[in-house]
Amino acid sequence: MIVLELFHYWVFSVLMLMGFYTVIAKHNYIKKLLGLSLFQSAVFLLFIGIGKVEGGTTPILNTSIGADVFSNPLPQVLILTAIVVGISTSALGLAIVIRIKEAYGSIEEDDIQDEDSSA
Repeated sequence: MIVLELFHYWVFSVLMLMGFYTVIAKHNYIKKLLGLSLFQSAVFLLFIGIGKVEGGTTPILNTSIGADVFSNPLPQVLILTAIVVGISTSALGLAIVIRIKEAYGSIEEDDIQDEDSSA
């Protein structure tokens, strides 16, 4: 069945749309950061799904395997790098949210805009 064969694309689409909606629609900065992390996870899933080769084995030089098809390790390496970057951006975003909370007393976007417009 075609739907089950493309299941990871459906999961990618749902996670990406949930993350994008959270970033756009929510006014709490912590929720926006969680939506961004969800969006990043969806992209990770897409790249890992694309990198899988049906029947492919790991590209380790071993003559006893006798395999003809190998999976490309580059998508996994890129995803490992992207995970590190994602964790770093999340940590930096949380540090900025802490500073915003200290400066404005709130992490709600509407409250901060109201305080800036009245000042």
